[in-house]
Amino acid sequence: MGTKHSRESTGGPGRHLSAKALSSLLEHGRITSCDLLPGGSNYVFVAQVLGENGEACRAIYKPRDGENPLWDFPSGSLCLRERAAYVLAQALGWRLVPLTIVRGGPHGVGSMQAFVDHDPRRHYFTLRDEHPLEFQRMFVFDWLANNADRKASHCLLSSDGAIWGIDHGLTFHVAPKLRTVIWDFAGLPIPAPILTDVEQFVPKLEALEGPIAELCTLLRSDELAALKQRLEVILTRRRFLDVHEGGVPWPWL
Repeated sequence: MGTKHSRESTGGPGRHLSAKALSSLLEHGRITSCDLLPGGSNYVFVAQVLGENGEACRAIYKPRDGENPLWDFPSGSLCLRERAAYVLAQALGWRLVPLTIVRGGPHGVGSMQAFVDHDPRRHYFTLRDEHPLEFQRMFVFDWLANNADRKASHCLLSSDGAIWGIDHGLTFHVAPKLRTVIWDFAGLPIPAPILTDVEQFVPKLEALEGPIAELCTLLRSDELAALKQRLEVILTRRRFLDVHEGGVPWPWL
């Protein structure tokens, strides 16, 4: 869903800014340009954001009013799910989803995600052999988030060597929706470090306090309940899903 970022690799998102400064810039900066990315099923823009002190960054802006209606996802909710995916990744302690906020813009309220400079010729199918643990982590994240659209091009490599996942609008549905290209680990045991992170996430989700409490404003109560159920399944099984338990997106790339 949406359009992949399409620039050559020069670094990770907001690499010249601290996390706090980047968050403030995305939330409060002035949007000086907003260029439509062609080819997406929804309206997606590359925005230039300028701060009061001259700091700047690029961001992917997905306005709520640019979301095409879907039969299975509530209208106008995809931008909130983009933010929810970032909140989930942060709560797990995984540097996986670029900083994503929800704010107003030239085309109305929408998600605003820090742009990841990357080489568009690199994607899951060219990166998987070099980054097995990162993609195992991404699969578990997608399982938890119930990601229905993990295409190969939604996996980016920034020049600092980090793997990033983008396009998380089709997530957190109450019904099983997992569609991904990451099936290389099907049926294998989930690595212990990943399980440890998931186990440490349990009390955070149960308490819904601190940053994770924001999920209550981004998702419905039944979607939160389904997230908790998926969490329980992962910790009970401790193995990756088998291929027949999910699907693949179309197109794959």
